[in-house]
Amino acid sequence: MNKKSNKVAIYAALAGNGLIALIKFFASAYTGSSAMFSEAIHSLVDTGNQILLLYGIKCSERPADKTHPFGYGMEIYFWSFVVAILLFGLGAGVSVYEGISKIQNPHPLTNQLVNYIVIGFALFFEGIAFLIAYRELGKNRGSKSLMKTLRASKDPAIFVVLFEDFAAIIGLAVAGLGIYLGEVFNLPILDGIASIIIGLILAVTASCLAFEIKGLLTGEAASEEIVAGIKSIIKDESAVLYINEILTMHLAPEDILLNISLDFKDAMSSGNVEETISALETNIKNKFPEIKRVFIEAQSWMAQEKD
Repeated sequence: MNKKSNKVAIYAALAGNGLIALIKFFASAYTGSSAMFSEAIHSLVDTGNQILLLYGIKCSERPADKTHPFGYGMEIYFWSFVVAILLFGLGAGVSVYEGISKIQNPHPLTNQLVNYIVIGFALFFEGIAFLIAYRELGKNRGSKSLMKTLRASKDPAIFVVLFEDFAAIIGLAVAGLGIYLGEVFNLPILDGIASIIIGLILAVTASCLAFEIKGLLTGEAASEEIVAGIKSIIKDESAVLYINEILTMHLAPEDILLNISLDFKDAMSSGNVEETISALETNIKNKFPEIKRVFIEAQSWMAQEKD
């Protein structure tokens, strides 16, 4: 998935969340709803998160230099992790605090119709943003299920937006239900309870995001399909006697570092080994353009076993 596709989903979410946040803040001030205030904070945090993701993408595009010889691709992983922290600390924390305050000091809501209109409006735009992110994710989905695709994705710019939009849709449903039940049963504390539930939804979402991004930050390997494809290319090379080891690591969503240890046939000259290594590197990069750097080591399998 290219950076242009990533930015389409992020810009869509940024535009939607920015507008929705303003409307939610107005509705919460006008009606006194804690659940709506929590949703306004949620949208505000999401807006800031999209800005951070765009900044992370821009930073990750910087070329390699002496201090970062492999480039700055991991910047996108770092800023995505910051997004998860903000979602947990600000989004979840403020929502839970607001909900507890409302339960301790309940007061009836006014102009309920405004809340329902805003929730309907927000659901419409959040749904559009979710569908755009879902479409971008689905471009490389194939026959995989959505959950497997999310787990296998190395691109936080897409799955962060997808997670946030899904949490926003669930949060809006909870806010609407809490406001409605509070009005029907004349129990203002239900609005506060809805706010707490929204906070918990954000906390769970942030935790899931942090868990997924942690693997990328700590050096996650390429997918099994890519590793299997690399093995297939190597096995087609008659000069290779044995594959000692294949190590991969994502430096960015579309930047994979590959290190291979191979045992070549003993009768080969150093010149033939060099030619074979050059051919393997070319074939691997042609089939998998996301593999930017390939290091191939010639080593006997017995020496590899001792290591």
